[in-house]
Amino acid sequence: MPDTHAVLSASSAARWINCPGSVKLSENLPDKSSTYAEEGRLAHSIAELKLQKYFGIGGPMSQRTYNTRFNKLRKDPLYAPEMDSCTDTYRDYIADIANGLPSRPYVTVEHRVDYSAFAPDGFGTADCILYQGSDLFVNDYKHGVGVPVDAEHNPQMMLYAVGAVLEYSMFCDFKTVHLAIIQPRAGGVKEWSLSRDELIDWAALTVRPAAKKAAAGVEEFHSGPWCRWCKAAPFCRAHAEDVTGAVEDFRPRLPPELSPEEFGALLGKLEPLLQYAEKAKKYALESLLQGESIPGWKLVEDRKTRAWDDQEAAFKALQDAGIDETLLWHREPYSLAQLEKQLGKKAFTEAAGSHVVNQPGKPTLAPMTDPRDVYSPRASAEEDFKEAI
Repeated sequence: MPDTHAVLSASSAARWINCPGSVKLSENLPDKSSTYAEEGRLAHSIAELKLQKYFGIGGPMSQRTYNTRFNKLRKDPLYAPEMDSCTDTYRDYIADIANGLPSRPYVTVEHRVDYSAFAPDGFGTADCILYQGSDLFVNDYKHGVGVPVDAEHNPQMMLYAVGAVLEYSMFCDFKTVHLAIIQPRAGGVKEWSLSRDELIDWAALTVRPAAKKAAAGVEEFHSGPWCRWCKAAPFCRAHAEDVTGAVEDFRPRLPPELSPEEFGALLGKLEPLLQYAEKAKKYALESLLQGESIPGWKLVEDRKTRAWDDQEAAFKALQDAGIDETLLWHREPYSLAQLEKQLGKKAFTEAAGSHVVNQPGKPTLAPMTDPRDVYSPRASAEEDFKEAI
């Protein structure tokens, strides 16, 4: 769950490690939640409950107590049956780790870890930590579907691991640290392992210097992928110069005059610019709504829309005028994805899984660093033929 109270939080580590100045620049900006964030918090609460039940954390939990707590969570308006199947995947993964070890491991969930030895007042909340013998396992559940998260060199996970090593080293002589991101709706499980020494070296040589700068308010700014989640990104000069300056070299020439290499480079620079444009427009709109001034810009009324003042009365008037009721309503089936979310993956698969076929996706543009295979029209046609027979 988000580390909402730590300035140098683990969840924002990628940002403040790479851009120390972002801490001071965004310190007085309000935290904004979203439906997606609230859904994530609810899913985390369900995941925590399931691990508490499975491992008996805090003492054995009866099925009745579990059902009572689970039913309370299910009453949340944001609950969807899909959360049950996703958190089952998370619980089963943790259970498989534990069952594969020589003896019963120590397991803790939603555990606060302290890494202030490397970052002033640094702490975070790890979803699940296990250790047994010389192995430490740090696991993080992600409910999001839009942005797949990797475990390899993940600063958030590594800081959780640093805190766990510092806390539990008196009990175990750790040699290997295993990190895992469990994201059922976007890529499944991502794993990465490194030695304890590599982890501590990273904390000392990378985290500590960056944290010292961030805590001191040093105005050192660097634009990069971490800007995606930065509250100050819309008005940050370094970020604005980076994303807009990236296309400077291409302004004198139109695409027909560019070589394939130049055009490929230009495409790679346009996406961050488009993302920045959306953030900048949203920030400007919110600023003007709050009464602030942005020279050269103003608020205007968008296109007017029409709506019923009383739909029930309007429909009655239409029927009284002789309009057939069948003309007033239309019914559309839910999509496959919507039904699976409402019913839960298990119930959906059992009832209608045999009717689901995987259709090839449409070709879409992606950089060469994308892990997916290169699209092949021939391979797609062959798959269509196989399904046809």
